[in-house]
Amino acid sequence: MGTVFVDVGMSLDGFIAGPNGRPGNPLGDGGTRIHQWLYPLAIFHERMGLTGGETGPDDALVRALFARTGAYVMGRRMFDEGEVGWPEEAPFRAPVFVLTHQPREPWVRKGGTTFTFVTGGLDEALRRARDAAGGRDVRVSGGADVIQQALAAGVVEELTVHVAPVLLGAGVWLFERVSTADLKLEAGPVSASPRVTHLTLRAAR
Repeated sequence: MGTVFVDVGMSLDGFIAGPNGRPGNPLGDGGTRIHQWLYPLAIFHERMGLTGGETGPDDALVRALFARTGAYVMGRRMFDEGEVGWPEEAPFRAPVFVLTHQPREPWVRKGGTTFTFVTGGLDEALRRARDAAGGRDVRVSGGADVIQQALAAGVVEELTVHVAPVLLGAGVWLFERVSTADLKLEAGPVSASPRVTHLTLRAAR
C-alpha cells in the first residue's frame, strides 16, 4: 500500500492561500504569489497544455511528485475554485476523490482525470483513493480543511511544504485547527532554489 502524503505551497508567514478565495479568484487575494516558483517550470507547462518552460531541480521534483501519485483526495472548495480554470485535459491525470456534502455524478476529463464526488467523509475518500491508486501513493491535495482533517486523523505519513519567500499577512493558515499535541513530525530532506525552499517532514512513530 502506498504512502498518504500532503504536498502544499506556503508563504513564509504560514498561509497556503490568501483571503477571499472563490471561483474566479483561486487561492484568494495574492495567493498565486506562493506558487510563482512553479509556474515557469516545464512540467507545469505540460500539465496545463502549454509548451516550453524551465528544467532543473525544481522541475525534476514536481515531475517526481506527479509520478508517485496514483490518486488524489481534494476538498470541494478547492475543486470549485479549480473547475473553472483547469484545462480540458486536467493536470492530475489520475483519479481525484472530492469530499463534498452535495452528490454529483463523476466528471470525466481527457487525459485520465476523473473527479468522483464522495459524501461519506475523509475515511471513505481515502479508502477509495487507495483502491484506485493501485499501490502508488495518495496525495491529499487540499484545501486547508481537508489537509487539517487528515493531519488531525493521523493518516498523513509525509508532509512536504514548499515555502515561498513571500508574506501574505492574512489568508488561510495551514495549521489552523490542528492540535500541536497530536501532530508530531520528524525532519526529512530539505532542498532549495532561489524561488522556494522545499521541506519534507515525516510522521513520528
